Amino acid sequence: MKRLILSLLVSVLLAACGQNKDSSTAVVLDSTGKAVSAVDAPVIKFEEELYDFGVINEGESVKYEFKFKNVGKTPLIISNATATCGCTVPEYPTTPIKPGDEGKIKVIFNSQGKVGIQDKVVSIISNANPYLATLHVVGEVKAKK
Repeated sequence: MKRLILSLLVSVLLAACGQNKDSSTAVVLDSTGKAVSAVDAPVIKFEEELYDFGVINEGESVKYEFKFKNVGKTPLIISNATATCGCTVPEYPTTPIKPGDEGKIKVIFNSQGKVGIQDKVVSIISNANPYLATLHVVGEVKAKK
């Protein structure tokens, strides 16, 4: 798995270095590690990229599932999902998502010690074009009384 992630990142970096302004010439990897053009690449399309949980009390947890679809032409592989802090934990599918299929990224935000307006960012790295997607979990946490 580490090799796949490393080769994906190297390919993306190499493609970015030689990429001109025409994004159709970008190179991405399919689920087998084979280079494909941006036209044939997987594309991740989220139903929504921001979830507003409103106002909660400190110590409460918020859970939300971001639904997405692979609207590209080759299988989508999510290689990593990270959050801006340890209070936010993303869970993502580890198997390839076929073209036309749907998936979910579950995000859990623990508000313990987080008072005030919150905007937690989850970064999704995949073999899609573009390779980086971001999701936001926002809201307000009221202090314990």
